[in-house]
Amino acid sequence: MKIKITVFLFLLSTIQVFSQTETASFTLKQAIEQAQKNNYSVINANRDLELAKQKKWETTTMGLPQLNGSVNYQNTFEFTKQGAAANAFNPMANPNDIMLLAFGTKHVAIGNLTLSQLIFDGSYLVGLQSAKTYLKISENAKEKTNQEIKEIVINSYGNVLLADESILIINKNKTVLEKILSDTKEIYKNGLIEEETIEQLQITLNSVNNALENVTKQRVIALNMVKLLLGINLEEPIILTEKLNDLTQNNIDLQLLISEFNVTENIDYKIGKNVEESKQLLVKLEKSKGLPSLGAQVNFGYNAFSNDFSFMNATQKWSNFSNVGVGLNVPIFSSGGRNSRVQQAKIDLEKSRTQLTETEQKLKLQYQKAKSDYEYSINQYNNAQANLKLAERIEAKQQIKFKEGLSSSFDFAEAQKQLYSAQQEALQAMLEIINKKATLEKLVN
Repeated sequence: MKIKITVFLFLLSTIQVFSQTETASFTLKQAIEQAQKNNYSVINANRDLELAKQKKWETTTMGLPQLNGSVNYQNTFEFTKQGAAANAFNPMANPNDIMLLAFGTKHVAIGNLTLSQLIFDGSYLVGLQSAKTYLKISENAKEKTNQEIKEIVINSYGNVLLADESILIINKNKTVLEKILSDTKEIYKNGLIEEETIEQLQITLNSVNNALENVTKQRVIALNMVKLLLGINLEEPIILTEKLNDLTQNNIDLQLLISEFNVTENIDYKIGKNVEESKQLLVKLEKSKGLPSLGAQVNFGYNAFSNDFSFMNATQKWSNFSNVGVGLNVPIFSSGGRNSRVQQAKIDLEKSRTQLTETEQKLKLQYQKAKSDYEYSINQYNNAQANLKLAERIEAKQQIKFKEGLSSSFDFAEAQKQLYSAQQEALQAMLEIINKKATLEKLVN
């Protein structure tokens, strides 16, 4: 009996272990990798790329041999009559009389195979080039999507870490404040301080509690944003393993501030270049429409005729036919229409070149701003850390003075507010370094 109970407990514990699902955890790098595989926009960008590959092959096949087959069957209920002079078949008949004749058989069956081949068409050659450009556009669009998702993941990941650190600091402040309030109430009971002092501390504590409630809610929203970006169901729990301070230190890279900016490597510039190439191809396409096109085809087939449906019979006679043909189409005169379309395409090409120049200048300006913002975020972080230390010392001195009755509750509350503000500014400065570096790297890479 003891053996049975032991086996049962073992099986029960095994089931419990296997029924527990392990919570997924992500470093920032892992979160970016996850998003670049499972983010909804990335998934569709991959599909667009695959679509472009299929489109390229579809365009290529237009110049390859095409084989088509057809089977036709016709059952004539009533023949079309043709009129002829009566003496055409009977010399003795009155030439003014009309004889009605019906030609054909009641049942007709035809089977046919056609092999066609495009020999030369300028539009097809341009189409092949356009398909390659379209593929490059899709590849660059996918790269741009990956870069944008990476930046958003970094920002969102940082927001969760900011909320985590804020909750820790606010809870710490709350614990200290509750202890001071409790001690102050005891002093008030002895009649050594006024009730206003307690009220002032209570106001500060209420503000801290409200801030804690708000940042806790914001953390839930920020974490759900990360899940959405990673393609994870919002109901599934995840853990972000990075710490805000560690991530900040890893993102302080002064070498990035002296790196060269090659605008032609920027994805927005590449996309602008793709647009220019597509406009050039449109000019070629319009010009190619003035060139001759040449094609050829070969037909093979069988047909059979019968007044009864006897096509399945072995005795049914089938006649074969075949032919070969070559077609040449030569555009001769369009009243200036083709030339007008060429000129329109050229104007669009010039517009795309102007837009590319504008894009280049905008990117250089964006780089200057991103570089300046990143450098400022590092300086701001250093200042915020220094200010935080000062605010902590000031608050600590005011706390001692307040406990000894040498400082008013108003002065102590002001020192606390200054400390809380310095704490949030320090955390925000950390997040700014992470975000500004991500923006700069997106431009450089």
